[in-house]
Amino acid sequence: MLSSLDNARILAGGQSLMPMMNMRYVMVDHLIDLNDAAGLFGISIDGDRVHIGAMTRQRDILGCPELTTCSPIFTEALQQIGHIQTRNRGTIGGSLSHLDPAAELPGLMSLHEASLTLSKQGSERTVSMDEFAVGYMTPCIEPDEILTGVTFKTWPKGHGFDFREFAQRHGDFAIVGIATLLTLGNDERIDRIACVLIGIDYKPVRLSTIEAMLLGQKPSDDLFQEIGEIAREINMLDDALIPESYRKQLAAVLLRRSLQSATKRAMRDRNA
Repeated sequence: MLSSLDNARILAGGQSLMPMMNMRYVMVDHLIDLNDAAGLFGISIDGDRVHIGAMTRQRDILGCPELTTCSPIFTEALQQIGHIQTRNRGTIGGSLSHLDPAAELPGLMSLHEASLTLSKQGSERTVSMDEFAVGYMTPCIEPDEILTGVTFKTWPKGHGFDFREFAQRHGDFAIVGIATLLTLGNDERIDRIACVLIGIDYKPVRLSTIEAMLLGQKPSDDLFQEIGEIAREINMLDDALIPESYRKQLAAVLLRRSLQSATKRAMRDRNA
């Protein structure tokens, strides 16, 4: 159907598309509603492998104990998305395809190195979150493709995690957000870590250089203070409402606090 219609858009939960249509930011001739499409709903977990259908509601992710038990960061992050009313309708696929720079779900997918499945009649392909975002609010979805699901691996039991963001009001889009996962070895040094910032660029920014600096280090407040200051060196969005300097200040503070919180949780689980 997509390939046979001009100026058509996919309707998932409608929490991003409909407001943009109301404000005339988006003008479409055809809407294709996926709410009765089979095979695009649900969460399946096989060992450490998780698959989430693109039409799965955000509330259903929050309400899946099998997922939130092994990946509790999803609970922490999804509670920051809009409000209960929007989470009741909003879908993971809709949020990823809308690709707002401050959105929580793209950040989580980048954090977990997820594979995104794009399908069209007769074929499908998979891309990483980094490949998926090709520009400001622009995914690499071809006109005749749809996002059908995401797949990622969970982290081992006992990992530390933290998600936090700064917004002017609860439910507003974040100005800056940070997601962190880490594990500690027997010597209490960091042996695995992933950190992603949202709201600072057109797509989630994986802090690979900072991760490399932290590997093998013993956590301390002084270390995390130093790492937070390094975040100020990252180029960030700059606009009339939120200057780059403000985003850098937020990133430095949020990164430090996130590392401290994730470490405390990892330590707590080790000592439980």
